[in-house]
Amino acid sequence: MREKKRFGLDIDGTVTDPATFIPYLNRDFNKTLHLDDLTEYDLTSVLNITTNEFWDWMELNEQNIYLEAKMAADAEETIHEWSQNHTLIYITARRNHLFDATKQWFSNSKLPYDEIEMVGKHDKIEAVRKHNIDIFFEDKHDNAVAIAEEFDIPVILLDTPYNRLAAPKNVIRTYNWQEAKAWVNDWLRETSKV
Repeated sequence: MREKKRFGLDIDGTVTDPATFIPYLNRDFNKTLHLDDLTEYDLTSVLNITTNEFWDWMELNEQNIYLEAKMAADAEETIHEWSQNHTLIYITARRNHLFDATKQWFSNSKLPYDEIEMVGKHDKIEAVRKHNIDIFFEDKHDNAVAIAEEFDIPVILLDTPYNRLAAPKNVIRTYNWQEAKAWVNDWLRETSKV
């Protein structure tokens, strides 16, 4: 029997579709953005607004955006399969006041989880350490690199236009959840032989 692994998963832009925010941004900022227009993670320059203006907008919109977020293609089936044999710990930068909305989204989506940790910031190092994560899934480039380098574990970086910088070899860029699943299933086979 395979050893049970501890999977760490980011939610936004990783498990959920990375284009989730775009319709809301287009509506409220009178834009016609597409995912390919988001070439950096920080949206303030794309929107030509201040950080304070962005967070004021988030305060008004983030709960609804998170409740209505669509799953990334093939994420649901893959995560359900892995949940049969592995521990799923979601580690998100979302802030604690969004915990109920986040749990509601998981309930509505029927997506399995063992734990959800809301760190309230982008730095997830302490949460990864606390949960003794074996493999992590992320869309934010600097998070992926930091986790891979700190723990020497594989980090699956789900490709987006805003994360296309170079990365160390244990940051594995995949272009969709099917590629992620294939890589991880090979890794699981290899690590079970050790």
